[in-house]
Amino acid sequence: MAQRNNSKSNPEGRRSFVKNAALFTGSALFIPSALAARVHLDGDDSIKVALVGCGGRGTGAAAQALSTAQNVKLVAMADAFRDRIDSSLKYLLSGDAGSGEVDISSRIDVQEEHKFTGFDAYKKAIALADVVILTTPPGFRPIHFEEAVRQGKHIFMEKPVATDAPGVRRVLAAAEEAKRKKLNVVVGLQRHYEAKYMKWVEMIHAGAIGDILSGRVYWNSEGVWVKKRADLERDAGRQLTEMEYQMRNWYYFNWLCGDHICEQHIHNLDVANWVKNGHPVKAQGMGGRQVRIGPDYGEIFDHHFVEFKYEDGSRIYSQCRHQPGTVVAVTEGFQGSNGSAPRPGHLLSRGGSEIYKHNGSGDPNPYQVEHDMLFEAVAKGDFRFADAENGAIATMTAIMGRMATYSGKEVDWNTALNSELNLQPEAYTWDTLPKVLPGEDGLYPCAIPGVTQAW
Repeated sequence: MAQRNNSKSNPEGRRSFVKNAALFTGSALFIPSALAARVHLDGDDSIKVALVGCGGRGTGAAAQALSTAQNVKLVAMADAFRDRIDSSLKYLLSGDAGSGEVDISSRIDVQEEHKFTGFDAYKKAIALADVVILTTPPGFRPIHFEEAVRQGKHIFMEKPVATDAPGVRRVLAAAEEAKRKKLNVVVGLQRHYEAKYMKWVEMIHAGAIGDILSGRVYWNSEGVWVKKRADLERDAGRQLTEMEYQMRNWYYFNWLCGDHICEQHIHNLDVANWVKNGHPVKAQGMGGRQVRIGPDYGEIFDHHFVEFKYEDGSRIYSQCRHQPGTVVAVTEGFQGSNGSAPRPGHLLSRGGSEIYKHNGSGDPNPYQVEHDMLFEAVAKGDFRFADAENGAIATMTAIMGRMATYSGKEVDWNTALNSELNLQPEAYTWDTLPKVLPGEDGLYPCAIPGVTQAW
């Protein structure tokens, strides 16, 4: 499978995202990494890994890292909550995790003193590793990514990479530093590592269906988990602080999640940008909450519709929904001047005859591929992956969509990117109050289109 450097599919539209950004061009770069060389000089040729964020996604990412062909060792774990570390480690050691081709339990060496909890746990875990896996709720991603870059580590981080524009700007600045330090950075937008998408987009870029005139991108589903305050407090045997409750039920608070348009629908929006070779310049849309309206559903919407306008005048129509009993559709499709791409891996001529249909039998798991390729690059001392900027572009696209649906107004890219609306709390302590709090009725205030200033 071809090596990937995001910037080779980012022409003028993406170059304008950050002025004077030093983007890579052409094929993947193979630049010796000083860090990889050090790994083999300290008497231990294993690639040491730290997991920061030990929930379900973090545990899965750790299992994939430990399933690679390289000599990988998990040496440190960090999470705000000790029970998350314990449950993650128990699963990784159980024999149920991983691909089955590698006994990942033999690759785990996390001493008790290397299990770190609290808000500053990430700094201690990162210090022990060569590669860090950043999989906490995305609101923490900018500060964790900054620290990993500062300490000179290779990085796998999940999407989205921020929940507000100030966070995106922090990631962009750290991304430039990561490039200067020749640190491999892979972001969990795994469609870029999926054979079906890679060939499909390659053919679209080669002109198989002409110019892209419009597109549709969907993540419509019944929704995800919810952690009820009453259940959490019963299990804890005490009342939770507001900070702890919101972090335990993080999906429903924007400073942590960014709303499902950002946390989940980002995958589809990233594909739109990938196909269009750029980011949208304007967005307008609508959204709200009709089903998830109780206090345990925080402040986020349960449906969004956004029309994104790109620089060439084309439109991409975006839908995401979390409503039980509704149509489930997670897909992308595009209309070209000489044909169409009705679904990933499928191309039709203008007359409807089939140009290409991907046969996915035997395709590797893209979640595993992204780790295989990252750890191969680290082991060889190569600098191949600079995904952080693309992750920031995709994240900002989703945030701009949220700004449009929350406000009911049209928002342009520069206004969105330069927004000073910071969703993060004033400090990261258990007693600090987040910026959005419940009213006397227990309900959290939600955006009101036409009233809310969303940027």
